[in-house]
Amino acid sequence: MSPFEPYVPEDFDAFWVETVDEARAAPLDFHRSLRNAVEFPGFAVEEVSFRSIAGSTLHGWFAFPVGARRAPAFLWMPPYGRESALPGAFGTRAGYASLSLNFFGLGAFHQEEYVPARGYLAQGAEDPHTFVFRRMFQDALLATRALQAQIEVDESRMGAMGLSQGGGMAIWLGAWCSMVRAVVADMPFLGAMGAALTRNAHRYPLKELVDYSESIPLGTERVLNTLSYYDTMNQATRCRVPTRVTLGEKDPSARAENVEAIYRALAGEKELERLDWGHDWHPKMVAGGRAWLDRHLGVE
Repeated sequence: MSPFEPYVPEDFDAFWVETVDEARAAPLDFHRSLRNAVEFPGFAVEEVSFRSIAGSTLHGWFAFPVGARRAPAFLWMPPYGRESALPGAFGTRAGYASLSLNFFGLGAFHQEEYVPARGYLAQGAEDPHTFVFRRMFQDALLATRALQAQIEVDESRMGAMGLSQGGGMAIWLGAWCSMVRAVVADMPFLGAMGAALTRNAHRYPLKELVDYSESIPLGTERVLNTLSYYDTMNQATRCRVPTRVTLGEKDPSARAENVEAIYRALAGEKELERLDWGHDWHPKMVAGGRAWLDRHLGVE
């Protein structure tokens, strides 16, 4: 089998149904500051906090057009790392409400540069149930529930967006979260991981997984088994909502061939835009993502 073709485990659906059901059953303990936290033209931006699936407190922000009621909305998920995604041209869109969170209990606007010592890509990677991304995905589900509950939000018009880690997880939400009606996945990560780990894992953060697999018995086999449940290419086979994907032709992290594999696997309506770009934000993501959400969330 080609490493760029889905390799879905037999109990894949059962694993994710259980994961989603746990998040659905968790209490939603959500709080807003009810005061503007940062100045951003056209929007109110409030700090938010809520209880994670593990019981700790997570922080983030909720941005909405001043005076909005029943506006379309999206969950905005951060790229890989411990810093928070900030409200701005990419994390907001005119006429939309958006919510973003820090997955690690740090501040809503926390900033730090990635260093391997602060990485988490291999945390719990020896087993699908202990992999850090299971907890993170459940917290993303809780954040989506929180977004849905806000009076400024039209719960029937919600999407998920992000770049890299955030783009991959947006596809996961499109696969498993019925509240999400459209996805924008910019340069999504964790695609075709069998190929990525054998061919391209010479740079961090991907090398975190290689380092970890070399430190435990049968590490490569165990890590690849875990990744089979999270590989965004496999997740894409269950994502039937309209999904827009961007691909960087010069991207050294979410490589073009890996993103193409994710795109091919998508089960629903889809769009791919190729950019002559590396692994970073691009202005076309703003207008392209907005147009996709407008089209599929019924925004005139």
